[in-house]
Amino acid sequence: MSAPSRAEQEVIELRIDGMTCAACAARIEKSLNRLPGVSAGVNLATERARVRVAPGQHARSLIEAVERAGYGAEVISRPDPAADKARREAQYQRERRLFWLAAALSLPLAAQMLWMLTGEHADVLPRWLQLALATPVQLWIGRRFYVGAWHALRGGGANMDVLIALGTSAAYVFSAAVTLLGLHDQHVYFEASTAIITLVLLGKLLEARARGRASSALEELLGLQPATAQVERAGQLLDVDVSEVAVGDVFLVRPGERIPVDAEVLEGRSSVDESMLTGESLPVAKEPHARVFAATLNGTGALKCRALRVGAQTQLAEIIRLLGAAQGSKAPIQRLADRMSGIFVPIVLAIALATLAGWWLVAGAFTPALINAVAVLVIACPCALGLATPTAIMVGTGRAAQSGILVRDAAALERAEKIETLVVDKTGTLTQGRPEVIDVVPVSGVEERELLSLAASLERGSEHPLASAVLRKAAALGLAPPAASAVRAYPGRGIEGNGQGRSAALGTVSWMQERGLSVDAERVDDMARQGKTVVALAQGTRLMGYLGIADRLRESTPAAVARLHAAGVGLVMLTGDNAAAAQAIAAQAGIARWKAGVLPQHKAAEIERLKAAGRCVGMAGDGINDAPALAAADVSFAFASGSDIAIEAADITLMRNDLASAADAISLSRATLSRIRQNLFFAFAYNALGIPLAALGWLSPVIAGAAMALSSVSVVSNSLLLRRWKPGS
Repeated sequence: MSAPSRAEQEVIELRIDGMTCAACAARIEKSLNRLPGVSAGVNLATERARVRVAPGQHARSLIEAVERAGYGAEVISRPDPAADKARREAQYQRERRLFWLAAALSLPLAAQMLWMLTGEHADVLPRWLQLALATPVQLWIGRRFYVGAWHALRGGGANMDVLIALGTSAAYVFSAAVTLLGLHDQHVYFEASTAIITLVLLGKLLEARARGRASSALEELLGLQPATAQVERAGQLLDVDVSEVAVGDVFLVRPGERIPVDAEVLEGRSSVDESMLTGESLPVAKEPHARVFAATLNGTGALKCRALRVGAQTQLAEIIRLLGAAQGSKAPIQRLADRMSGIFVPIVLAIALATLAGWWLVAGAFTPALINAVAVLVIACPCALGLATPTAIMVGTGRAAQSGILVRDAAALERAEKIETLVVDKTGTLTQGRPEVIDVVPVSGVEERELLSLAASLERGSEHPLASAVLRKAAALGLAPPAASAVRAYPGRGIEGNGQGRSAALGTVSWMQERGLSVDAERVDDMARQGKTVVALAQGTRLMGYLGIADRLRESTPAAVARLHAAGVGLVMLTGDNAAAAQAIAAQAGIARWKAGVLPQHKAAEIERLKAAGRCVGMAGDGINDAPALAAADVSFAFASGSDIAIEAADITLMRNDLASAADAISLSRATLSRIRQNLFFAFAYNALGIPLAALGWLSPVIAGAAMALSSVSVVSNSLLLRRWKPGS
């Protein structure tokens, strides 16, 4: 039996307890992936595991696999950023109390160390007092390292806790033995063991705060939704909890209030700030029949609305779900760090043993050998390696969501950085996506209203943008013909059916010619040169006339095209429109490469041809006919105003209907990957430099502990610089 496909698999998300470094994440991932039909990714920064399993597989087996690896796990039934924030805050406060207690007990020992740096080797504090101060730090406050080390070793692996426990225990046990045995000619190193534990706790404290800031985008989005809604029930307006609002409920939104759920405006006019959804700062005008969305901010007018989507079905809930999934996903660039962390700790242990043996043989004394081995154990922490990628992904995807860019997963964000060619559709991507009938040109003997009435009859029920233009024009003239029967669509060509008693067809001029009808080529060419899409209408074998339809270019498109060109991204426009209309739009937009008359099923083939040339190809579109091309591209962008099929096929959804959003997504992708590479360089360079220095005796254990703590903080802080990125940069 074949394994279930990715689409058939279920996703289970686990919260992991007890991880301290990248080696922990690698160990858990390995343990989960041993299970049949399981594909797991573990994220150190979010402390989550995202697991794909065969349908019907019980989560209990996953939890047991995590527990066998020495860690705790629980299933996350639904994302709850507020609870996660409260949990992180409680954990931060516990860490904070332990740090200050450790600092208070270690401070006198640090004074002892500073006294020794002056050249005086006499004890400032009695050794029994040093032992009394160091013992609670080592055995009580530092108990977490022993517990973590035991769990890791029991699971058959080794992690940062093993290094810290071994290093500090060596210094503490040696010093305690010297003190209890009264060996006054030997130095004690209580200050080293306590300072290392205190500095590690400080590093974890700073790291936790920075990681909380990295995940703040989710909390900010959640905090935007109002707690209550003013719902109309039994003729009265009642304040009810937003969770009690049901589809169909009518509610009132007063000026300055946030909209509680996705809805349709029934009465009133106002402007709504939708920047939290789209990243666009300009308010959007709303009137009856307009759509409004949860958590957006109403302006100066009151709106009466009917709820359309509530709870987990709202646009806001979908954004939160997608953002959580993206932040918990793993980028391909992280694979190298994962492979390294899996073997890192055993290699460090071997280096520490070699350092101990080497110095003991060379120096002929156990004490310097022990201290240098401890320094190696302490400085070689793989935390920075494990945080290098996920923290940047967390901040990058969070910043993207705040700018109206929803990234499906980290792999899509990484691929977007490599885009060399961006293929774009014309209608709705470069243009406003709202075509208008500009010319109604009947042939001799046909009335304009007759022509438009028959065209509207064929188009009634169609969802094609050109159909909407025809129906709007007919409505403007007071025409409301009945829908044609036996309607059949020919993608990329047109539509035919029985309208007003006879067979009729509406479609491209070339399609009419294929059907044997004679067209006025001069008039058609003249309309096409003006950038209009020309469709012809025939009733039976008689040509009735032409409609000239134009879709104006978005004002922001030329600037977006210029940005993409400046970023080294070439553009190719593919459209099913005629060559003259395509050329006119391409010239206005500043796109040199275009191809007209491309049928929907052939767009994907064009993308495959571009990919075969060795280029990384992106595709931006918004229609149902764009879905195959979006699926074929290396990276696909869909506008949220487009069809659900296009959005489902896309790697990145753009909430703002503007090509500039695609340029922003590529810019942010490059900024994020740049931070990831910097982080990985810092993490690798830190260990490559620090371990040899410690092994050669050029770093004390205390300095090594401080450097280790600061390495993780520096990586997270570097990732946080992504918060400065702005759309248009």
